[in-house]
Amino acid sequence: MQKVLSGIKVLEQGTFITGPAAGMFLADLGAEVIKVEQPGSGDPFRAFRGGLYSPHFQTYNRNKRSITLNPKLPDDAAVFDELVKDSDVYIQNFRPGAAERLGAGAARLRGLNPRLVYCAISGFGQTGPAAGRPAYDTVAQAASAFLKLLVNPANPRVVGPAVADAMTGFYAAYGVMGALVERGRTGVGRTVEVSMLEAMCHFNLDAFTHYFSENEIMGPFSRPSVSQSYVLECADGLWIALHMSSPEKFWQGLANAIERPDLFQDPRFANREGRIAHQTEMIALLDGLFRQRTRADWCARLEAEDVPHAPMYDTREAMEDPQARHLQLEVSAPHPEGGEWRTIRSPVSFDGERPLDVTAPPMLGADNDSIVEPLRRRLREA
Repeated sequence: MQKVLSGIKVLEQGTFITGPAAGMFLADLGAEVIKVEQPGSGDPFRAFRGGLYSPHFQTYNRNKRSITLNPKLPDDAAVFDELVKDSDVYIQNFRPGAAERLGAGAARLRGLNPRLVYCAISGFGQTGPAAGRPAYDTVAQAASAFLKLLVNPANPRVVGPAVADAMTGFYAAYGVMGALVERGRTGVGRTVEVSMLEAMCHFNLDAFTHYFSENEIMGPFSRPSVSQSYVLECADGLWIALHMSSPEKFWQGLANAIERPDLFQDPRFANREGRIAHQTEMIALLDGLFRQRTRADWCARLEAEDVPHAPMYDTREAMEDPQARHLQLEVSAPHPEGGEWRTIRSPVSFDGERPLDVTAPPMLGADNDSIVEPLRRRLREA
C-alpha cells in the first residue's frame, strides 16, 4: 500500500501522549517518524508499568524508529542538528521554554532548516498566566469544561480514557499536515502551536455554542437527553445502548420491539419534546422491560425493527464482533523481542485499501546503528 505521507521525515521529541500521538498519526499515514529519546530511560511512558515497553508506551508509538541522544553533549547535539537539516517536521511537547534551553527552539531549528514544520504542543499555550503550569489529561478536560460533561454529580469520579491527550495529538497532526500542504506552495515551513486547553475547548465546541447562542450551561445529561440516548441492562447482566435521535420511525420500531404499541398514547411519550422532558420516566419503563430478555434477544429484535443500537461491549467483545472482524480492525506485527504484537489499525482507508501494515513500537535506541552512527562518522570525517 502506498502511504500518502511517504517521503516525509519527522523528528519527534515527544513524551507521554500528546507528542507521541501526533507522531503516530503521521506515521500511520506513511511518514518516517524518528523518535528521539534520552539514553538509558527514553520516553517516561516506557517504564510506566515496569520495563521499557509498557502498554501505555506501545499505544502511541507504533510505526516509528527510535534513537537515543543527549542534547547536552556536543557530539549528540551535532547529530541532532544534522537530523533537523534533513527533516520535514519536528514535534515536541515540552513545557514552554524547555525546548529553547535544550537548543531545540523553533527559531534555531527553523534557522537550520527553513523548510521545517516545527510543532510545539503545550498544556496551556506558549504564553499567558497559566503557560508554565503542568498539564495532564484530567487538568485539560477540567479547564476546557469538558470534564463537567462526563462526571455524574451523584458519583463524582473521573472516568474514561485520556481524551484530551489523544485529541491534542490529533489536532497537532492536523496542523502539521496543513503546514506541509502550504509548504508545497511556498517552500517555507511554519511554526505550529497547539495546547491541550485550546484543543479541548474546540473539541467541546457544542457546549460552547449552546452557551454563546442560548446562554445554556450544559451538564452531563444535557446531550443524552436531547439525543435520547439510553444504556440498559438486560436479563443476562449484559448492557445495550440505544440512540433514538429525532426520526419517529426509530421510536415506532422500539415500540414494536418492546411489544408496547400503546407507548405513544401516554401523553408523556407522545412526541419528542415529551420524551425529552420525561426521560427519567422513560428510562424506568425501558429498564424494567429490558431486564426481561437477554442482550442477544434484544439485539435481534432491535435490528429487525431498524432501531439504532449496539451491545455495550468490553474491549474483548468488541474485537469478536463480526463487523469488527470484517473491517480487519485488529492487525499485528512481529514483536521486537519475539512473538506477535497486536494493535488496532488506522481508521483511514484510501481508494478502498485498508492500512493493514504496521510495525511494532521500537525498543529504546533500536535504530542507533542505522541512523545515529552513520551521522557520527560523517561528522568526524567532515
